[in-house]
Amino acid sequence: MSEIKPCKVCKLSREKYYGVVVVSLSQLRVKGSEALGYNSSFVSVVLDDDGTVVEDDAYFLCLPPNTKFMFLQDKEMWKPAKRFDGGTAWLMRSFDTGTDAVDGTHGDVEPWHSLADQLRQDLASIVLMSEADLESLVAVPCAVLASALTFSEQKTRDLQDTLQRVLDRREEERQSKELLQLYLKVVEKERNQDLQQGETAQDAVDCIEVDSAVGFNSRTLLVLKGKTSPETRLSNEELQMVLRQGVETMMDELGWDRGRTAVLIQACEEELSKRLQQVQAMQSLSAHSQCTDSTSTTQPQTEETRAKRRK
Repeated sequence: MSEIKPCKVCKLSREKYYGVVVVSLSQLRVKGSEALGYNSSFVSVVLDDDGTVVEDDAYFLCLPPNTKFMFLQDKEMWKPAKRFDGGTAWLMRSFDTGTDAVDGTHGDVEPWHSLADQLRQDLASIVLMSEADLESLVAVPCAVLASALTFSEQKTRDLQDTLQRVLDRREEERQSKELLQLYLKVVEKERNQDLQQGETAQDAVDCIEVDSAVGFNSRTLLVLKGKTSPETRLSNEELQMVLRQGVETMMDELGWDRGRTAVLIQACEEELSKRLQQVQAMQSLSAHSQCTDSTSTTQPQTEETRAKRRK
């Protein structure tokens, strides 16, 4: 058995809307024509909202309940509903005359009317509405929207509060997204700066490093070219290498004149000599300490032996 579908029908003038309950498009055509005083054989059925011609029964069954249909005869052509200044003139109509005032201006007085119809049929459609749609519904006076939705004012007020919370949440999400994008831009900028600084530092090192023919690495050459006591920052092996190369070789390595190079080599020689003296002094102290310990250990043993002999 086909599903029973409540529908509303009207003439081109939209003066009155009549409710009918049908199960098919052909039954709608018959019952609607009877309600409007038309001959069902000479009418065409269109959607009241936008004038779409309804000829397919499957399409008719897909339409939601309480869809409004307009019946046209002869050469009549669908026209949009008239607009009323301020969007509230429809409230002046008397509900006692049988005129469906809300439906009579559906979708044309203000954009929110079609949105109100969607909410009346399915409140879950809120999630599909744009922010502009939600704002238009929130801006409608509570009493006006309540009449359009056929809700109580309290329920309508709660609905508008819900719509406002949805708007607020979307605004918060948008701001959070913008902040995240800004943060990512800052991080990316700092990362690029770090990479540039690293490349600059590497370029500086590359400029300093040379392939020394005598085995000096870049670090040793940097230390040697230092302004204050470079010899104190070299290892013993590095000092010995400098002394082995001599003045001529070091002049080529450092790019200095003979006098400056000779002073550096002399300082390296003195530094190495001082370190050797320190090592010898430490070795001498260590040997003397070991000898003293050995004598102290032997003397008590001798006295103990003599005491045993006396007994």
